[in-house]
Amino acid sequence: MKVIFLQDMPRVGKKYDIKEVNDGYVMNFLIPRKLAEPATAQAVASLEKRKKNIEIEREVQDDLLMKNLEAIKGKVITIKGKGNVKGSLFKSIHKKEIVEEMKKQNNADINEEFIVLEKPIKEIGEFDIPIAIKGKKSSFKLVVEKI
Repeated sequence: MKVIFLQDMPRVGKKYDIKEVNDGYVMNFLIPRKLAEPATAQAVASLEKRKKNIEIEREVQDDLLMKNLEAIKGKVITIKGKGNVKGSLFKSIHKKEIVEEMKKQNNADINEEFIVLEKPIKEIGEFDIPIAIKGKKSSFKLVVEKI
């Protein structure tokens, strides 16, 4: 029986794949658990529309990411934290805090996964923070000040 997978199934099929699968497996496992649906003509047409909508959505998201990447280029973000006399912070600064400050100070929305940080920042000073999105790179300056 031909089915359309609604979720990724390891070693069987990926989401939105159309494959031929044993009838018993389909009727007893996949359909009751809503992991797949029969590949009727109407379901296949609906799948094609869904795929087109997903592709359009991805293009819009990519354009938005690239605009945000250009908007961030060369910006300066300031974060204040408690530290000691030697210039070390008591609490390190992670990607999440950087993203939140970016939203507050520059109204730019960048996901944490695009920020390239080898380790959290634990010192007071200026740092160049690189961003990599789909092969394109940019950076901004992070200034960490002592309270």
